[in-house]
Amino acid sequence: MSNPPRASSRPRAGEEGSTQDPSARAASARISLGRRLRAEGTNFYLLLGTTLFLVGFGLTMVLSSSSVESYLDDDGFFAGFLKQAGFALIGVPLMLVVSRFPIALWKWLAPFALIGASLLQALVVFTPLGVGTGGNTNWINLFGIQFQPSEMIKLALVLWIAQIVSRKEEFLSDWKTGLLPVLLTSGFAIGLVLLGNDLGTVMVMAAMLFGGLYFAGVRLRMLSILAGAGAVLFIIVAVSSKNRLARLTMFADGSCDDPAKQLNECWQTIHGDYALANGGILGAGLGNSKAKWSWLPAAHNDYIFAIIGEELGLLGAIVVLVLFVVLAVAFVRIMNSSTDTFVRVATATAMFWIIGQAFMNIGIVLGVFPVFGVPLPLISAGGTALVTTLIAIGIVLSFARHTPEEREALGLPARQGIRGAIRARTKTSSN
Repeated sequence: MSNPPRASSRPRAGEEGSTQDPSARAASARISLGRRLRAEGTNFYLLLGTTLFLVGFGLTMVLSSSSVESYLDDDGFFAGFLKQAGFALIGVPLMLVVSRFPIALWKWLAPFALIGASLLQALVVFTPLGVGTGGNTNWINLFGIQFQPSEMIKLALVLWIAQIVSRKEEFLSDWKTGLLPVLLTSGFAIGLVLLGNDLGTVMVMAAMLFGGLYFAGVRLRMLSILAGAGAVLFIIVAVSSKNRLARLTMFADGSCDDPAKQLNECWQTIHGDYALANGGILGAGLGNSKAKWSWLPAAHNDYIFAIIGEELGLLGAIVVLVLFVVLAVAFVRIMNSSTDTFVRVATATAMFWIIGQAFMNIGIVLGVFPVFGVPLPLISAGGTALVTTLIAIGIVLSFARHTPEEREALGLPARQGIRGAIRARTKTSSN
């Protein structure tokens, strides 16, 4: 009679009571973590790390620049900071969650996002729910919650422009079949924001549309015509408002010697210059700004860069510029690593939104551009702007997770440059 086979005394991997050597388990964990980090890729962590640093830096500057105003409003020194920190605690986790979503979801969601955001903006301009600030009607109050639908339209445009352009890419050299559907749908949403008199946001959206079309491969001749038409429309809208016309006139003649101007349209520009001059090279020190003591309007949002220059000096201002350049490099690297038109155009549109708005804001503070209400992304105070910007970056992070190794496993083409992919597509369609 044969003996029954003995049960193996060696515990299986993962079973309770495993006697695996601790050093071997640690090595296995390190290998697993290394694979995870490699799977995400350097582009993912470059964009994520720069974004988180900017958000943290922005919270620090909001605390410094808003403390006096918050105290004068009887809310305590930390009210502005706590409010912005609350939105950061919402936006950062949302960004990380969004970064796990597949690209197919964004393609499906694009039209619904644009329709929903446009409906909210229509409530702003056509119903009493709209709330006006500084001559612009760009806020809505729903059930006691106040937010900006125009920021949601920016987010929707990132997806919609990429979606419609990727579907029409073979016809983008034709005005009627290719470009007209893009211009009509995107232009309708942008027009709703223009009805609220928010010209600064409209300029950012126009830059987003231009950037998306450029990286989709639209000919420069056609883009030049669009840019010229946009410039004419900008002049017409700008001169239609007495307040905007005064700002443009002041910017054009460059003179603030008139005492009446110094107390009105030149006030913010002059005190922004004072703040930057007071900072010098090394700055007056964090928290030591004089301009924030009710001298500089919008010190914690539109003109926060002036407070950065005053408290952290020229070196601090240069660091902010470098950070946005690094952010732009991360965007470009992600575009360069993809051959999907939707991914490239969505990433380009988000880049023109965030980087374009950043340098527009900095240019306004430095006196390079006329004064229009444009906040500094990820740094200025503003809950809707911060959350939507972080979600947009989360979408781009979801693109970055599709590494070259994953594309190779799926049998997709190897990595190639953005314009190289466009030339390859153009050559294929011509053949």
